[in-house]
Amino acid sequence: MTPEQAWQIILRQCHQPDTTSDRWPSEVPLSDDDHARQLLQLFQPLIEPAFANQKQGMYVVAQMGQSLDGRIATVTGKSRYINGEDGLVHLHRLRAVSDAVLVGSGTASADNPRLTVRMTSGPNPVRVVVDRNRRVPESHHLFTDGAAPTLRLVAKDGHSPSLPDALTGGVQDIPCLTGGNGPIDPREVLGVLERLGLRRIFVEGGGQTVSTFLTAGLVDRLHVLVAPMIIGSGQPAFSLPEIDSLGDALRPKARMVNLGTDMLFDLAFDTGR
Repeated sequence: MTPEQAWQIILRQCHQPDTTSDRWPSEVPLSDDDHARQLLQLFQPLIEPAFANQKQGMYVVAQMGQSLDGRIATVTGKSRYINGEDGLVHLHRLRAVSDAVLVGSGTASADNPRLTVRMTSGPNPVRVVVDRNRRVPESHHLFTDGAAPTLRLVAKDGHSPSLPDALTGGVQDIPCLTGGNGPIDPREVLGVLERLGLRRIFVEGGGQTVSTFLTAGLVDRLHVLVAPMIIGSGQPAFSLPEIDSLGDALRPKARMVNLGTDMLFDLAFDTGR
């Protein structure tokens, strides 16, 4: 089995979980390609709910691409690119197996991302930007390229219509967030996406958005991609509540995967959802 064959199995089982043409390999022989085996082992936990036909609830995967010293951007906000090519391919694979990819308004404004699948095969996810106060410029790719349905989650007001039950295509503004300047409530966000039938959610960034989901205990899997780079100062990856004791630190089940240009920390959280 080649890595490309392994990837096609992953895509089929992700987006066609009831198919009988290709069963998920319970064991990959040791004689098989190391990269193919690694790929299957890495993505199996992300798509098992669909493979097992478990349609209840949601599955949230988050990622963080950072330097060795835990920075995701310089002091001036430059972040392209901290991770190497193999790390970027992995990022695009995470998009390809997700129903929706989500970013905060800061990342959307600063990076002008496309959030599409380009460095591997697979479908584009629905794009979601949490933009409560409509900060992201209308000229950005998310709102102009038409590459995938795009949801802009904005603040509710007194005249907000009822929440939609289906995607309409194009760019769709959804007034669903509590107003103000405090942190977003990720449960509000997930409630809207679940209503629209989006269950496998990829929280791609930025650091504050990932941290908010993590603090709320809503991340099932976290992939931290560490590049062999020291930035020295700049924007930190995580911003979590302060703790007094190391006994209060998050200690998820972890494994390390060498992707080539980057080291991946695959972190499993038991959220009880």
